[in-house]
Amino acid sequence: MLEFEQLKLRLESHKDELYDLKDALGLERLNSEIEELENKAAAEGFWDDLENSQKILQRTGKLKNTVAAYEGLKTSFEDLSVLIEMGDEEGDLSLVEEITLSIEEFEKGLANLRLQTLLTGEYDKNNAILTFHAGAGGTEAMDWVQMLVRMYTRWSESHDFKVSVLDFLDGDEAGLKSATMRIEGENAYGYLRSESGVHRLVRVSPFDASGRRHTSFASLEVMPEISNDNDVDIREEDIKMDVFRSSGAGGQHINKTSSAVRLTHIPTGIVVACQNERSQFQNREQAMRMLKSKLLEIKEREHLEKIEDIKGVQKEIAWGSQIRSYVFMPYTLAKDHRTGFESGNINAVMDGDLDGFINEYLKASSKGEGVEK
Repeated sequence: MLEFEQLKLRLESHKDELYDLKDALGLERLNSEIEELENKAAAEGFWDDLENSQKILQRTGKLKNTVAAYEGLKTSFEDLSVLIEMGDEEGDLSLVEEITLSIEEFEKGLANLRLQTLLTGEYDKNNAILTFHAGAGGTEAMDWVQMLVRMYTRWSESHDFKVSVLDFLDGDEAGLKSATMRIEGENAYGYLRSESGVHRLVRVSPFDASGRRHTSFASLEVMPEISNDNDVDIREEDIKMDVFRSSGAGGQHINKTSSAVRLTHIPTGIVVACQNERSQFQNREQAMRMLKSKLLEIKEREHLEKIEDIKGVQKEIAWGSQIRSYVFMPYTLAKDHRTGFESGNINAVMDGDLDGFINEYLKASSKGEGVEK
C-alpha cells in the first residue's frame, strides 16, 4: 500500500546515516574503554581513592549511556522495518499514525546522537556558566535579561540539566541588570557555547504607555566550568575580594550575613560574583572556579601562551552586532544571523525550543563555515 511504501522509504533514507554513526561514535573504542574501566572498578583497593573512583564510575556511566542510545536506535530501526512490512501485508491502516510518530522519535534520537559526534572541543563535555548583561534599552533591556534567563532555564530543564542561579542584580524597576547561572550536565558547554553573543529583542514595550515598538539588547557570555584541579595559576595577591549580603531568597541566614562574594582579578579587571551558596567559603570557592573559567576561556580564544598574557578586560561582543533577533512585532520571528536558521513560533522559542538554532550552529561550525564569533 502507498502509505506503507512512503513510510518504508522515509525510514530507509536513514539507514546509511545510522550505520555511519557507529563509526563516528567509535563504538568499538567505547566498549573497549568500558571494559577497561570496569576492570579498574573490580580491582582491589579501588575505593581507597574516593575522588578517582567516582570519576571512573561517572565516565563508565556516560560511555554506557552513549552505547545504549545507539543500540536503542538500531533496535528501533529494525522493529519499525518489521512493523511496516507487517502493516503493509495486512493492509492495517490503523498502524500508519503509530509508525509515523515512532519514525519521528527515531529521527529525533538519531539527530541528537549525531550532534554528540560534533562535540569534540576540549571543554565541550563540561558544565556551562552563563552570564547575562542588560544593554541598550533601559528597563526594557533588563526585562529582556529576565526573559532570556527563563528561556535558557526552560531549555536546560527539557534536557534534564540542573540549573543554579549563582548571582544576579535586580533591575531598577523590573527585570535583571545582570545574572549568572550554572548549567550542569553532560556536554552542557558544548551545546550552549553557540549562544554566546548579543541577543536583540523587538516588541511593543509593556513599559511604554504609548504602545510604541522598542528594540533592546542583552549580552550572553558562555564559559565552560573547569574543575579546581585544572592547571590555572592565579596568584592570591592578584585577587581583591569583597563580601556583601545576598539579595535573593533564602531565609534569615542568607539575608543577615555577608556571605556573598565578589572577586576582582586586578591585572585584567575581570569581576565575578557568587551569592548562591550558604557560606562565604562556598561562595568564594565557586567564584574562584568562575574566575578560572573566565580567564581560561579568554586565553583559549585569544590563543595566548599563558594567563599572564591577558592584558585587560576583553571586549568580546559589541552592542548592535547581534547573533540573533527575536521579533514580536510587527511579525513573529526568531532568526540567527550567523546560520540563517529561523523559527516563526516565537512563543515556543521563548519557552526553550532552541535545539534548531544550536544544531544548525554546530553543523555549520563543524564544516568550517565561519560561524564562530
